[in-house]
Amino acid sequence: MSQTLPSGSLSGKTALVTGSSRGIGADTVRYFAEAGANVVINFRNKAPRAEKLATQLRELGVEALVVGADLTDPESVKAMFDEVERTFGGLDILVLNASGGMESGMAEDYALVLNRDAQINVLETGLPLLKADARVVFVTSHQAHFIRTTPTMPEYEPVALSKRAGEDALREKIPALEERGIGFTVVSGDMIEGTITATLLERANPGAISARREDAGKLYNVAEFAAEVARAAVDPVPADNTRLVGDTGSFGGE
Repeated sequence: MSQTLPSGSLSGKTALVTGSSRGIGADTVRYFAEAGANVVINFRNKAPRAEKLATQLRELGVEALVVGADLTDPESVKAMFDEVERTFGGLDILVLNASGGMESGMAEDYALVLNRDAQINVLETGLPLLKADARVVFVTSHQAHFIRTTPTMPEYEPVALSKRAGEDALREKIPALEERGIGFTVVSGDMIEGTITATLLERANPGAISARREDAGKLYNVAEFAAEVARAAVDPVPADNTRLVGDTGSFGGE
């Protein structure tokens, strides 16, 4: 299998991926490192796993900074970017990957706080570090991206609505980003096999994943979808700032 990004194509660049100690975020940050980028691995509460990933990536000859941060805490986010600035001076790629909302025991508005408010705050706090030709990528799902026209499973609806609210709020920033030469792309994927969200959905609604797989014909796995996220950070920005990954035949217009 060919490398996701050409070797050395990101040499001298720095990339931060939120929620990158595992899953899609971890594979995305690995693809950047394999292409020569120095990377920032962000985690909320999985420090050993983040450190293990960083050790692996350093063997590729790149720098890997591990920074714990609760993205819903503005002070924590500021501390993260302060550390990035001290270490690397600036950022070329910012991937807004971390999301959630299906966790048990959280406040009623947690999904909105994490998937909308925190995303905007991370972008605004990191903006001074983004270089003139930097790229910002927001990771979402078809279930969220198309929620206004295509209903999703009841268990996922609060998360989908909050992620769409986050996408809309970020899109409002596009003109200001473009003025600075910063590209912005939304990467929307169908249900991804092997993610925490898919596991939680399957637990709440047994058979949901297999039904969606049958409907779509194929579901991407974590590594395949992460490759699309990584490519979105280097490919030309689509005219509508949207990269759709996987089947969209079951979803209506935006």
